[in-house]
Amino acid sequence: MPRALGFATRAVHVGQGPDPQTGAVVQPIHLATTFAQDEVGRHRGFEYSRSGNPTRVQLEECLASLEGAAHGLAFASGLAATTTILLLLDPGDHVVFTEDVYGGTFRLFDSVLRRYGLTFTAVDPTDQSALERAMQQDTKLVWIESPTNPTLRVVDIASCAQVAHRHGARLCVDSTFASPVLQRPLALGADIVMHSTTKFLGGHSDVLGGVALTSDDGVAERLRFHQNAVGAVPSPFDCWLLLRGLKTLELRLIRQSESAYAVALWLEAHPKVRRAFYPGLPAHPGHALAARQMSGRFGGVVSFELEDQASALRALARMRVFTLAESLGAVESLAELPALMTHASIPSEERVRIGVSHSLIRLSVGVEDVDDLIADLEQALAD
Repeated sequence: MPRALGFATRAVHVGQGPDPQTGAVVQPIHLATTFAQDEVGRHRGFEYSRSGNPTRVQLEECLASLEGAAHGLAFASGLAATTTILLLLDPGDHVVFTEDVYGGTFRLFDSVLRRYGLTFTAVDPTDQSALERAMQQDTKLVWIESPTNPTLRVVDIASCAQVAHRHGARLCVDSTFASPVLQRPLALGADIVMHSTTKFLGGHSDVLGGVALTSDDGVAERLRFHQNAVGAVPSPFDCWLLLRGLKTLELRLIRQSESAYAVALWLEAHPKVRRAFYPGLPAHPGHALAARQMSGRFGGVVSFELEDQASALRALARMRVFTLAESLGAVESLAELPALMTHASIPSEERVRIGVSHSLIRLSVGVEDVDDLIADLEQALAD
């Protein structure tokens, strides 16, 4: 039996490789929106680019291979992927979700999908008894993030899968913060994995995208129907950019994780930092679980809390290497205030309840020299 290819090799070669017609090492971008048919109803695998495009198929094959999935479906954004996954449900169905999800996910659930007859319950997913109590007869989906955004809680994916399946529901994991380099939810029992490919998978702040991955043939068939019917698909050029980003994914994540750990240690010891949030810190309540569930590295996102909002705003204004901007996972380091930026759509009282305070800063650690990042934080927090 031939030896299975490693992660980095698959990231470079699956769905890619030399162009069979020209020998070009980099595959061409298929920009065509429509494809000639040999006769009515008989084509060569493609008819219209919303339904399928060769460059998108290459991306979907590569992403599925990296996640250990049988099927990958690419979308125009992470929220487009999330919306399409939720289209598996019917009016009256109930969803249990991680209480500190990305603000855009909360907005989609609370302000859009409730209007179409879905119901939602937010829980602390680190409390398995709370998850169990939240399950109802009409619960069809459990939606979790791990690590969560932005407080970096670590959720026991295998236990959540057991609870969901015991109640006849599916488990979907938003694994954006971990990427398939660090975590494989399908191997832990999840039914669907979702990523915002805008973040670590793309890695260069130049392309929007999302992906849904599953090994359930029936789920994949329904997702593909809605992918085509709703049409929230990425352009061929966006797919090509993502394929380019995947080739360096493992290299970037290793560097970002190592630097994030150093930054988290520094923040944890700083007298002005009330609390540092990073699963790699031994004091993190989810550290032991993260060590088992993840690859031994803990990602490139670090959050920390200062005394008050004024201190946080002052620190953000003084940063020079970290760029004040939303998003994460790219080669440049970013900093933001979730309460007023990425999570502003969550009601204030709810944000406070789940720990997204007005003094919480979220850092996305890039690939710069870590000494420069720490020096930038040091001057930003100085008196």
